[in-house]
Amino acid sequence: MSPRKDLLDIASLQDEEIEFILANATPFKDLFKRSVKKVPTLKGRTMLTLFYEPSTRTLSSFEVAASRLSADVTRFDVDSSSVVKGESVVDTIDTLEAMRLDYIVVRHKQSGIPNLIAQNTRASVINAGDGWHAHPTQALLDAFTLREVTHNELPGKRILIVGDIQHSRVARSTSLLLRRLGMQVAYLAPGTLMPRDTPAEITRFDNWTDALDWNPHTVYLLRVQMERQADSLFPSVGEYHRLFGLTDTRLQILRDRKTWLMHPGPVNRGVEITDAGMNYDRSLINQQVENGIAVRMAVLYTLRPNPA
Repeated sequence: MSPRKDLLDIASLQDEEIEFILANATPFKDLFKRSVKKVPTLKGRTMLTLFYEPSTRTLSSFEVAASRLSADVTRFDVDSSSVVKGESVVDTIDTLEAMRLDYIVVRHKQSGIPNLIAQNTRASVINAGDGWHAHPTQALLDAFTLREVTHNELPGKRILIVGDIQHSRVARSTSLLLRRLGMQVAYLAPGTLMPRDTPAEITRFDNWTDALDWNPHTVYLLRVQMERQADSLFPSVGEYHRLFGLTDTRLQILRDRKTWLMHPGPVNRGVEITDAGMNYDRSLINQQVENGIAVRMAVLYTLRPNPA
């Protein structure tokens, strides 16, 4: 396997690279059980987080992952930088390039910005989410989580992704990766939140009755992303919850069928999920958070920055 500098999307990853990352996440997760959770793998390396959008899980997950590999971590505070004075992304990277960074983790509301940065720096660039485009490490941690609970038997399993698919980089990246790993994928969403360019092999549903008749092994709920919607695309959050949310009644069906439940976070209680859903015994939400650290450790370990 030839060295890879950047991780910008799932589509550019080779099968052996995917397997390498997922395989290495397991020993990194084993570190969590030790009294000393750090290894010197990246000692002397530096990682900078460059988040133009707010984040809790992804940002802290990358920072913890780098710290546990003994890398030095710096958070770039966009709100107190020259960005607020109109500095361009390329000019910001020119400034950062002088710092001889090894890794830059980027989140931006505009699709393609991580690719632009990768072309202008010797550091390894990791896409932590760009617009509606991609969120590769979320997809990798989702796949790793499902492999754990299926004992590495994903082929043939069915996953139903529910919610704001139109604006979801998570849906795009995760559905692509899981299909490459042999899972069957279906979408459930109102017409206003269903993308027109859905791949032909993805089944589309517009109601829970038909979607549950498809008998999914896992239900993956997506957050309704109000901040990415120029217009209101459904009457109200109450109406959305009634028609497309995981209500108490639907939760009981999942419980009876022993269906796994996933969500990338943050969760909108009472919108995509009922309060009771947060205590569902087959929820993988907290496991996804924990696995996010292990997978991102594996990603940092896999990438090879260009030498100065």
